[in-house]
Amino acid sequence: MKKIAILAVFLLVHLSGCQGYKPIFSYSNLEFIISGHNIDGDKKLGNQIYSKLYNISKSNEKNPEARTIYLGINASKDKIATVKSSTGKILEFKINLNINVIVKDYLTSEDLLNQDFNYSTSYKVQDQHSETIKLENRTTKALIDKTFENLLIKISEISEKQ
Repeated sequence: MKKIAILAVFLLVHLSGCQGYKPIFSYSNLEFIISGHNIDGDKKLGNQIYSKLYNISKSNEKNPEARTIYLGINASKDKIATVKSSTGKILEFKINLNINVIVKDYLTSEDLLNQDFNYSTSYKVQDQHSETIKLENRTTKALIDKTFENLLIKISEISEKQ
């Protein structure tokens, strides 16, 4: 029991020094307002990325220091059969997600970011077609989330340079 108490005190003393910790995906340091946008290619995918960014933008509406930006998104998704049985039945698909994001300063039209995000993953065909569709949708969502997380990192790098 005495060892546990000493360990708890030791941890409290050391953890109190972690005041400068900032999570990577914290939205608090992302100070931007989306004043205009354009979505090309796959509108559904582009809108999923845009809506996530717009939600962050809405939280900055009353911040006078927030930078006003224009956002351009060009998204595409390719689904390719990668494994087939000897009878020609598809056993596995690969999804390629390609998203180009352009962030411009709304007032000066200066390019702040022009980044391509290309991710892919494979999934197996399920016994029931509806299960295969659900798996495809989950796989696509995971790729969109990965793209969004990496986009946030790029945007936070822009914010730090200001």
